Amino acid sequence: MAKALTRTDFNFPGQKEVYHGKVRDVYNINDDLMVMVATDRISAFDVVLPKGIPFKGQVLNQIAAKFLDASANIVPNWKLATPDPMVTVGLKCEGFRVEMIIRGYLTGSAWREYKAGNRSLCGITLPEGMKENQKFPTPIITPTTKADEGHDENISKEEIIAQGLVSKEDYETMEKYTYALFDLGTKMAAEKGLILVDTKYEFGKRDGKVYLIDEVHTPDSSRYFYAEGYEEKFEKGEPQKQLSKEFVRQWLIDHNFMNQPGQVMPEITDEYAESVSDRYIELYEHIIGEKFVKETSDEDLAKRIERNVNTYLASK
Repeated sequence: MAKALTRTDFNFPGQKEVYHGKVRDVYNINDDLMVMVATDRISAFDVVLPKGIPFKGQVLNQIAAKFLDASANIVPNWKLATPDPMVTVGLKCEGFRVEMIIRGYLTGSAWREYKAGNRSLCGITLPEGMKENQKFPTPIITPTTKADEGHDENISKEEIIAQGLVSKEDYETMEKYTYALFDLGTKMAAEKGLILVDTKYEFGKRDGKVYLIDEVHTPDSSRYFYAEGYEEKFEKGEPQKQLSKEFVRQWLIDHNFMNQPGQVMPEITDEYAESVSDRYIELYEHIIGEKFVKETSDEDLAKRIERNVNTYLASK
């Protein structure tokens, strides 16, 4: 099996601190730059699975880089460079404690809520009589608060502003950017025969300006359906063919794991990890429309990243 990078422990020049997220490791350089390493860790149900997925970090980092570049003319973002296939370096911003989730279709957790009888989501009233995977009349924004531990919580725009999590002015900027990015992502997906179903964006602030930070339109932060067959499947009430990590969640559900008390994580075999890797590569090729080039050298992944990042930082 190909190698997977599940942990990093770098010490870059000027490094102030490191934050190990569920999937990414973020290094603060002189309170000015961020080195974001997309590891091969994979999470579902707010828990990191015990085995890494080869090439997953490269897939996510390269998809995000392409979309950050494609959207830079409509929304300012943090990216400066990708010195390694698994690394993006960018401006350090003060992240807002809110994630902007935008949904074009009723699916996933929103559908689970709807099916349970709830008609209000993050302060938005949903129409009666909707079916699973139905398109909303217009996309809706359903923000969540970012939790350091455990589950992110749904919250309304009004609560965010009332609690002082984000100022009204900044929230409205984030809202405007969220709609603009989703519109662009929808058009870019349609060119590839895909439907951008829902996604999440994170924003931060630097020198009084709001920036898009983190990844964008990757299969970890977004859900895509195949456009071909969507209408037919929808009419028949059949599951949509989708490009997202929902297949991992579904596999865990099938193995009786949803991170509930008393549930045990199923064993992740090498074969299963390889199959997930293949799915991520398939996602890349569909979303980007180019052949994925595996970065395969005998060099240790961590050593390669360290060398590439150090070379970049030395040039700044």
